[in-house]
Amino acid sequence: MRTCLVTGANSGIGKEAARALAGRGDRVILACRDPPRGEAARKEIAETTGNPEVELGIVDLGRQGSIREFARQFLESHRELHVLVNNAGTWANRRRETADGIEETWAVNVLGYFLLTELLLGRLRESAPARIVNVASQLAGDLDLEDVEFRRRRYSGVSAYSQSKQANRMLTWALARRLEGTCVTANAMHPGGVNTPLFAKGGGLLGMAASVYAKVSAKTPADGADTVVWLASDPEVEGQNGEFWIDRQKVPCRFRDPAGEERLWALCASMTRTAS
Repeated sequence: MRTCLVTGANSGIGKEAARALAGRGDRVILACRDPPRGEAARKEIAETTGNPEVELGIVDLGRQGSIREFARQFLESHRELHVLVNNAGTWANRRRETADGIEETWAVNVLGYFLLTELLLGRLRESAPARIVNVASQLAGDLDLEDVEFRRRRYSGVSAYSQSKQANRMLTWALARRLEGTCVTANAMHPGGVNTPLFAKGGGLLGMAASVYAKVSAKTPADGADTVVWLASDPEVEGQNGEFWIDRQKVPCRFRDPAGEERLWALCASMTRTAS
């Protein structure tokens, strides 16, 4: 039985990815911020799949102390980790800072992915073959490594979100280089135009995405989770590393820049106080 960890798994794409993995017979840990909603999702997934190996872990990916405590508890209680799905994300129409004093979208969408992966990477290596799947987006761009927290730039919810999605891809490529020659892989994917609570919260985000993509597909969360589950499970992609995927198809990424990726990696390591 494989052990899979999915962040942001109480709703949307994360919940459907967790449901599909549980349906395959995997042990699935739902990493959620809200205990009641997380427990409701855990119970529903366990009941609908008939898989009792569905667990709940509480973590606030906007607080580094919470991430470190979650990782500590996970490593104490789980000897294996075969799949890590970094899915949790946020959107803010106005600039806010977390308790750590970091701009919220950057803290959750970028540093949350980065720190949790770093803390669990040793267990993934020990459990190999293992896979890391980062949920990114085609709505990506606007990354300014000199001002990732919008301390000098005028804040824009679209720009904050899109730069976080560019960073997700670039960090995936940097991680994939570090994993070369191992049996752990890291890939990024775009789930498509899915009507999730995140898009509803974003308000204008869905309209912005429509103009970027020309057409927003009528995907359900389960449709959006399909490529996530495929990357996490299918023998067809065994060994595929450092690629960007849409609808199970490998596509080019315009954010291939090893020097920039390493600058971003160093910045995230500094902001999370990790030896990287």
